[in-house]
Amino acid sequence: MANFSSPRPQSSSSAIKIVNPAEHDDKTKLQAKRDSPQRQCRNILIYGSCRYQDKGCIYYHPPVENSNNPPRPESPLPASLSAQAVNAPVFVPKAPFHVIATPSPTSASHFTSSPSPSTFYPNHDEYDGYGDAVSNQALQTLEHQLVNQYQQVDFDDHASPMGNFYQSQQATFVRQPLDYHLYSHPTPNGFPSTHFVSDGIREELHKRSEASQLVLLPGHNVPDELQGYHSLALLEPSVTERRKFFSWYSTVYRATSSNDGVLYALRRIENFRLMHQAAFGAIETWSRVEHPGIVRVREAFTTRAFNDNSLVVAYDYYPEAQTLFEMHIKQKPPVFQHGRLSTFSAALPEATLWSYMIQIASAIKVVHEAGLAVRMVDATKIMVTGKNRIHIGSCGIADVLMYDPRQDTAIAQQEDLAMFGRLVFALCCNNLAAMNTLPKALDIMARQYSDDVKALALYLISKPGPHKNITQVIDMIGTNRLLHEMDDMHSSVNKLEAELMNELENGRLVRLLCKFGFINERPVFAREPRWSETGDRYIIKLFRDYVFHQVDENGNPVINLSHVLACLNKLDAGTDERIMLVSRDEQSCLVVSYKDVKACIDAAFGDLARASR
Repeated sequence: MANFSSPRPQSSSSAIKIVNPAEHDDKTKLQAKRDSPQRQCRNILIYGSCRYQDKGCIYYHPPVENSNNPPRPESPLPASLSAQAVNAPVFVPKAPFHVIATPSPTSASHFTSSPSPSTFYPNHDEYDGYGDAVSNQALQTLEHQLVNQYQQVDFDDHASPMGNFYQSQQATFVRQPLDYHLYSHPTPNGFPSTHFVSDGIREELHKRSEASQLVLLPGHNVPDELQGYHSLALLEPSVTERRKFFSWYSTVYRATSSNDGVLYALRRIENFRLMHQAAFGAIETWSRVEHPGIVRVREAFTTRAFNDNSLVVAYDYYPEAQTLFEMHIKQKPPVFQHGRLSTFSAALPEATLWSYMIQIASAIKVVHEAGLAVRMVDATKIMVTGKNRIHIGSCGIADVLMYDPRQDTAIAQQEDLAMFGRLVFALCCNNLAAMNTLPKALDIMARQYSDDVKALALYLISKPGPHKNITQVIDMIGTNRLLHEMDDMHSSVNKLEAELMNELENGRLVRLLCKFGFINERPVFAREPRWSETGDRYIIKLFRDYVFHQVDENGNPVINLSHVLACLNKLDAGTDERIMLVSRDEQSCLVVSYKDVKACIDAAFGDLARASR
């Protein structure tokens, strides 16, 4: 290395010896940490403040002191605590903690709880939604009982059959909520993030990931394996009242496929005996229908794994999804406003309504062109999986349950349009039974929406005719609205691609950090116990200290993520910029370039890679 201004240590005697701290000190510090009544918030340690302090952050926040020399934030104990408080027992809430969390009824799956449509659906008066096993009153009770799992600590699963068991014992593992706001410091407004996705998208994706990994509590009597699916988890809450899907009870499970390891939603129809094998022909046709507005049908099969004759239909799984009924029609619980309880239901914006109608019309058009009928165009069957992104679910089940080889598909397609019209009235009036009082519904629609919405809704519920089809509906929507929807879609794609670009280089930096982990502090290699302390590895060790172990003039650790990212990117690029590496005892220093350090890392990692083959 000709660029070094100081010679590299040539023998083991010239290297800086790293002495591990005494075991007694480690045990003392570990015991003191365990005896701490609370754990200090990492935002306080890293950034000096926590913007979630008054919004449910469960960790300890020390009081702000007006002093020129504030105390170092290494101790989680406030100054006002006495010495006896250190040995105080750990606080245990009165509410029981559960070892395993159960999925919430509104966020565990895209098959979420919702009541069945009103009786004005002549052919679908017994339909239930995705997770239609809960009444309105039961849902509101559950919503008040469930605690916000992203802002509070104590989970309380009142519906759990194992509740008494957990109350009588001290849980050995307490499942804490994910602290999304502790992953990285929130970016100030006006300063776009360049290395991470935005906080809102990151938190939403973490919530979906958490909902996909929730584990089922024992006691639900689900089979361990079901026709190539395993790890079944019930997606509906356990309640006494159960609603029917047509004339049969149904249950929704989340399961993992043994073929590809992907999560799917399984709709089970209980006590259904398949009379015609040809009924599965419609499922095969549905499985070939691919459209972004339709929850794709994967397969259907019958089974006796539940000790009865059951029909199971597999769909794509969308965690954290809700139905249109839950998003816009369902009555929200009352909230305190101006000193009293009040209920508030905002009208659906017309721009959002047109977006929904365009997506539904596009999905219906694809289904009708495939020679099928949707039969599920109502608010309890359509899933909202993102901002104004909808998917029509439960497709294909009606074709199996109500199989009739003599049925005319054209009549079923006309019924799709009528159901589409009833859905528009329900969304405009925030009421599933809006069609029961058509004059009042038209009056509400005329006061809150344009004449185009009213004309389209009346056309959809008009009498069937040879010229009434989905193509005519799309023509009534208009080219301008279709172009506007396409522009919004492209803008959304551009935004997501920009967010993805922020994370593009993070994988490269992780691979570089993995090389550091393989090399630094390796105890023995090639029969050399001090291999990681000599030669090129000594330079790598000093560079590691330069990047991660810097301190300020007062000896306090410097936690600067920008410094770390800048150094790692320069190292991966191998720039000619020079830096000074100082030993821990400050007795020796080296002036090297990032290019030299990169060559040392490549050589050391190459030695390890060759020895592992």
